This record gives sequence, structure tokens and C-alpha cells, in this order.
Amino acid sequence: MSFSTTVSSFSFNLSNHYYFHRRDREASIHRFKPNPFSLPSFSNLTLFTFNNNNNHNYASFIPHKFHSPKFEAFATNTDTLESLQSSDVLFNQTFPINRTELVEGKIFVRLDQGKDVGNWELTVGCNLSGKWILHWGVSRVDDVGSEWDQPPRDMIPPGSIPIKDYAIETPMKKSSTSDGGDTFHEVRIDLKPNSEISAINFVLKDAETGAWYQHKGRDFKVPLVSYLKEDANIIGPKKGFSFWPGALGQISNILLKSEVTHDTVQDDNSGSIDPKVQTSQLEGFYVELPIAKEVIVNNSISVSIRKCSETAKNILSLETDMPGEIVLHWGVCRDDLRWWEIPPGPHPPETVAFKDRALRTKLQSRDAGMGSAVQMSLGEEFSGFLFVLKQNDSTWLSYEGNDFYIPLPSSSSLVIGNREDQSENVQSEVTEEVDQEESTSAFTDGIISEIRHLVTDISSEKNRKTKSKEAQESILREIENLAAEAYSIFRSSIPTFSEEAVAEAEAAVESKTILLPDLPPQVSSGTGTGYEILCQGFNWESHKSGRWYMELKEKAAELASFGFTVIWLPPPTESVSPEGYMPKDLYNLNSRYGTIEELKDVVKAFHEVGIRVLGDAVLNHRCAHYKNQNGIWNLFGGRLNWDDRAIVADDPHFQGRGNKSSGDNFHAAPNIDHSQEFVRKDLKEWLRWLRQEIGYDGWRLDFVRGFWGGYVKDYLKASEPYFAVGEYWDSLSYTYGEMDHNQDAHRQRIVDWINATAGTAGAFDVTTKGILHSALERCEYWRLSDQKGKPPGVLGWWPSRAVTFIENHDTGSTQGHWRFPSGKEMQGYAYTLTHPGTPSVFFDHLFSHYKSEIATVISIRKRNKINCRSTVQICKAERDVYAAIIDEKIAMKIGPGHFEPPSGSQNWSTAIEGRDYKIWEAS
Repeated sequence: MSFSTTVSSFSFNLSNHYYFHRRDREASIHRFKPNPFSLPSFSNLTLFTFNNNNNHNYASFIPHKFHSPKFEAFATNTDTLESLQSSDVLFNQTFPINRTELVEGKIFVRLDQGKDVGNWELTVGCNLSGKWILHWGVSRVDDVGSEWDQPPRDMIPPGSIPIKDYAIETPMKKSSTSDGGDTFHEVRIDLKPNSEISAINFVLKDAETGAWYQHKGRDFKVPLVSYLKEDANIIGPKKGFSFWPGALGQISNILLKSEVTHDTVQDDNSGSIDPKVQTSQLEGFYVELPIAKEVIVNNSISVSIRKCSETAKNILSLETDMPGEIVLHWGVCRDDLRWWEIPPGPHPPETVAFKDRALRTKLQSRDAGMGSAVQMSLGEEFSGFLFVLKQNDSTWLSYEGNDFYIPLPSSSSLVIGNREDQSENVQSEVTEEVDQEESTSAFTDGIISEIRHLVTDISSEKNRKTKSKEAQESILREIENLAAEAYSIFRSSIPTFSEEAVAEAEAAVESKTILLPDLPPQVSSGTGTGYEILCQGFNWESHKSGRWYMELKEKAAELASFGFTVIWLPPPTESVSPEGYMPKDLYNLNSRYGTIEELKDVVKAFHEVGIRVLGDAVLNHRCAHYKNQNGIWNLFGGRLNWDDRAIVADDPHFQGRGNKSSGDNFHAAPNIDHSQEFVRKDLKEWLRWLRQEIGYDGWRLDFVRGFWGGYVKDYLKASEPYFAVGEYWDSLSYTYGEMDHNQDAHRQRIVDWINATAGTAGAFDVTTKGILHSALERCEYWRLSDQKGKPPGVLGWWPSRAVTFIENHDTGSTQGHWRFPSGKEMQGYAYTLTHPGTPSVFFDHLFSHYKSEIATVISIRKRNKINCRSTVQICKAERDVYAAIIDEKIAMKIGPGHFEPPSGSQNWSTAIEGRDYKIWEAS
């Protein structure tokens, strides 16, 4: 997904009852009917005088893409607005808008002759503001791969700091020697002839933001010899960079004039170089490379209200200093429910209706050319004004993911007259401006306080004896909801309370056995018990036998002996494709995997050995039975004989007559319109039927990118699964074909989907799969720690909802899309089976030569009671080794590098050791 280069954020959380359900598409931002469930009134957070007791699903800011409206003038009387006589200001509020803009600059690299004869000087600089640090090292001629070493002491500039034994960090100093006098930051490194050094490697770090800048996703590399292998990150015109004339002089090509012939260079399999080979003669060069940095831009929007003395209407004025064309998406409401509606005219110029529920008005540029403004007249019958802002073509600005809300004064609540009297009355409508961070912090502290209160209440001996098990379970479910609530706020753009508080909230519901030994572990559809271990019970070829259910039934006891608690079965329905992912008649469960009776039989067999069963539910799309009059396959048969109203309108292949999609379309089959009530009703009945008729315990949900997560919440509430996990498969971030280190945007999209389900479902941690893949394939284990020292996938943000995996039917088997690095599978399982989250094991790996190793690691996990909320302490995340301690019970390392768990109060003993991985247990 391509985000706008401008993103805005606010530091305040308001009510959540707003419809943000069409990500990256035409979205309706209007309030829907409140959920009947409400949290206890543990905090009344007010910006204006309205209650906020139903806040139970705080959405993070999401930039929405809207189709640009064609502006048509409504019946508008601008003269009326301009001539209105009004009294003093009754309301005036300025809202800060902190936008993030992408500023482009350049990194330059120059190599030229030093002051001393025979010496050279390498200059690295950047013309963007910031506190820049050069993180650098050298490669030696006998190094293998991309290893770094510390440079000789005489090369290290003053003020540098050594980073362990392989790098140096040198602060870049300000300079202004360019032709235009521009200020930039640079580092100069003296190079002396040295036959052992083959290249200088570096990356840039902005100490103010903690951001790292690489070249095409990899380290910059300046070659000092001519026999380096072709590499995409080598700096030099021979590698195809684009160049511009620089401020420091003309660009000259880097000429590596080798004084040795090819016969003198060994090119064996190890990549080593004969140490006797002499370095090449260098000539200077100058290269400029583009760089982009996010900077904070502070803007605001001011809203004021006056009362017209002639008409008694409210005159509302909005002004903003934001640049560019700003569109106001607005409406009014009549009561505290805040249902959007369109007020009667006249309306401001350049106003157009949006779906008969809101208006869109283009703000007019102010005379001074700075910002824009609009003025409108609203009747006394309305109690509030609601709006969001659209900047440019794709960026929507809201108030922490919610609509701006402005209370409108009425004649009964305000007395026009003395200014002091007015101020008192306005105070009844508006609280004094408070520090937003403190307000939000107080609110989140209220959530944590409520969780602690509930935990104390249910943990006390007296209450445990007096409360029924049902009442205790109800309280624990409430704690789970509050924990998800706290997490959602924590993941907003400006965190307002510590990660430790979130961990405490999650830990409060780790297991019922902690608080209530007499009760079984708490079960939630998003986590199961929290101790689940999932097996994918098929691959892409499993349908070919025609009796897969019976073959799997024979393995039920063996799978139970390994320690699996949940198994995921293939899609059960009749399907156009034999694998089952192009369903046709949802109630026909005779598939290529077996008959409906065989399906019931295998489910029963797994239940008998204590394993729960997940059905693979394909809800996003469905293949039609018949063509319409235009020859398009969009009419359905079977028990659910839908017509084209069940198909989304914005998929051009199937001529649907439903609403637009709430997600991304899967173009191979008609995409189902889940906004249709009859569709949701039928799907809920089908899921309940599968639970009762087949005995499924939960769901693996296919292609959930195709529809809003709120619909999933509805389906799960109706079918009450033991466990549910969604396949939100999204592309990771790459630069010039190299995976970026920072994948926060990717995992944020997965977390946003989980949050849309209100935490009722987990999601496959595709982020962790991708980062593990890249780290092991390239021996870059530093990728396994994010900028805050946490696991870099969903695992690091919302571990209880992360279902980790290294391979599945799409990536493995004969499909082989993004197959895990061969021979390194056990390193992947040593990571996922020891870390929090819910680990999944692929069938092909389990029944291979890895069987005994996987079984051993599973037994280690179960023996030490590692669960989906376990804690991770990352001890090492370096070039060739990653190591961590989990729950202070297990230590593990992967990679060829060295690690031993620290000796102290715990004694560590080796539990298993294999190729480039090792796991210890604390005794």
C-alpha cells in the first residue's frame, strides 16, 4: 500500500464510534450505531462537555484515500453570510496538527587526494538537518561475505566511538563550504595505502530520530581495490548510479586501475583473495545519492462560533495555516449520539454532497496567501458540528482517528450580553484547554487502574469463594477487553503510557490458572488458552490423493504426542480449484480432500486425542454457478442462491451491484459484499452450521485483506470460535530489491486489521516470516531487533495476537512462493517455537528429517510454559548471531556466531543443539 508522503497525527483520544472501514478507498467516516457493550465508567475524559463512557476500541490514525469530488455549487447566498451582524465570540478553540512531511536531500561521497603525498581522503556528507552519525567499518581482502572490521587506529577521526569489535561511530560535523553557503554535515576519513583493506562500509544514522539510512536496503560500500565482486551497494558510476553536478565540484569516474592481471587473483568458492595481491591505484570521484527524511511540521486549525443577532443562528468559522487545497468533510448532529446529517442551505461555495450523509466544502485561500478558511451558518436545532479534513488527494486528517466534534451553543444555554457572562456559559460547554498528553495519559492510567482493580477483585480469596465461576470468567473477559483497549491506545501515533503498562495489562490475563487455579485457562478467540501450538495439516498437493482426511486421521495420535493443541484443515467446500480456495456451493462439503462424512470422522479423531480443529473459511470471494444476460459469471446457486447484489461494485470483472469493497479485491473470483445484511446473515448461519454439523472449533480466515475487520468481529461473535486467525498477507517494504530494516508500516497494517476485529482474531505474522527469511538468507541477524530492541514483527507489538510461521501451503510445497531459506528451517523454528505468539508448524517440515528436532523444541516450549504473552529479552542481534532469553526460563541463539547465556542466579543447561542454533533451559 502506498501511503501519502504527508501524514498527520494528534495526541488525543476521543470516542471510537466512527466508521473508518474503507482503508485506502472511498470511506464513510460517519458514526454508526453504538455497540451495546460498554466498559465500566472508570474515566470520564472530556474535551467538551460530553460523556465518553463507551470508548472500547480506539483506532489508530489511518490515512484514507477518497475520490476527489467534482465541486458543484449548492444554492448559496454568500452575501448573507458576509453581511450578518454577530456578537462577540462564544467559542474559540485551536487544534494542533502535527504533520510529518518527507524532505528530500542528498548524501554525497567523495574520494580525493589527501594532504600528504600518497594518502587519500574519503568524505561522506549529508545536506539535511539532523544529528547525523556515520556508522562505519572496513572489509579486508580475506573476508567472506559482508563482514565488517574496525579500521586501523590511524584512520579513525577524533571523537569516534568504537562499536564492539566491528564498527566505529563518528559524529558528522557541520560545514558550509558549498558554493551556495548551504550548511551540511560531513565526516572526513584519512586513507593510507593498505593492501589488506578492500572497502569502506558505512550507513548513516540520525541520532535525533533513531532512523538508519542505507543504500538500496544495504550498507554503502566504497571499494579500494579493483577485484571486488559485482555488488548492488558499491558506490561508483560503473554500478549504474544517477549523477548530478555537485556543489563540491565536477563528478569524475572512479577508475580502478588494477596493476595485476586476472591470473594473479584467486577466484575460488570461498571468495578469498590472495593476500599478496596489491591494491589498485585510485582516482578521485564524487557521487551524490538521494535521501529522504521525515520532519515534523506544526500546523493548526482554529474554530470559532458567533451568534447572529438578527437570525439567532450560529456563525461558525474555520481557519487553518496548512498549505495546499484543503477540503472540509462535514455534517451536523442533533444529540449526543452524533449521527451525521446534512443541514439545510445555504451552504458555502464549492460544496458537494457525499452519499447524502455529509457535505464537502473546498476551503478558500486567505488574502495573505497563508492557509485557507471557510464560514457557514448553522441553525439552533443542531447540537454539534462534525468534520474531518482532506489535504491533497489522499491524506485525511482527523482527531486521533475520530471526527472533530464542536458543540454548538443554543439560545437556552447561552445568554447574549456581557462578555464575562458569555465566558461563564461557554465554560459550561467547553473545558479549559489542557495539555493533551496529560489528558490522554490520565485516561490510559484509568484503564490500567481499572485492570488492577479487577485483577485484585478476582484474585482475593473472599471473592473467589463467593463469586460463581461464570462471574469470574466474565470479569476476566472484561480484563481481556481492557487490555486490548490499552494496547490500541498504546499503538497510536504518540504513545501516552509506558510499554510496561501494556505488558502489565496483557499479563493480567495471561491465564486463569494464575489467578484462579480452580478454573481452566481462559479461552479467547484471539488467543485460545494462550498456550496453543498450531499445525498446518496439509500442503498444496494434499488434495491429489482424494482421501486426505483419512490419511490425516491416521496421524492424529502422533500429532498429539508431539504436543500440538490445534490443527488447521484445508478448505472443505466444493471448489472450482481442487485446493479449495475458489469455493462455489458453501454447503457442499464433498471436496477433493474427502467426503463430508470423512471430514466429520477426522474432526472426531482429533477431538479424541485432545486437538482442536480449525476450518479454512474463504469468506472474501465465491465462484458463481450461472452467467447473467451479459455472459458474466455472477449468479449463485445452491443453498445460498445470491444474485449480483452480493458482489462488490468496484470489481470490473463481475458487474456486481453491491456497494464498493471494504478492502482489496481478489480478481480471480467475485468478491463478496459484506456490507449487505443478507450476506452477513447467511455467512453467520453457515459458520454456525459448520461448528454444529462438522465440529470445527475455530477458523483460519483466508484473504482477510479483502474485507473490513469489523465484519470479522461480527462473524466471530456469531460463531463463537475457540480460536481464530486471519491471513492478512501484505507486501513488505523493499528498496531497489533489498528488504528494508524498518518494517513498522507493514506490521502496523496487520495490527490495524486485528484492532478492527476488536482483538477477536489473531493474524499470521507475515512481518516476522519476512524478516526471518532475510536475516537467515543473508546472515544479517541484526534485522531481528527493531529500533526499540524488541522483536521486529507483530510479535514485538501485539504478541498475543501474532501467529508465527516460517512456511505454509503457499510458500512451501510445489507453489514455492517465497520459500524459506533451504537448510535453515530449524533456525526458524528455534525462533518461533521459543518466542511468544502462537507458533505454527508446516506439515511438510514436521514429516521430514526435521521431525525429531521440531518435536524436541515443542517439548521445551511446553515444559517451560512459554505462551503467547511471554516476555523476550534480546541479548544479541548482530551480524552473525541473534540471541534472546524468554521468561527467564529459556535462552536461545541462532546463527553461526557465538553466544552463551549469562551466568548468575540461574544455571543454564543445553536442551538441544543443531546446525547454527542452540537452546538452553534454566535449572
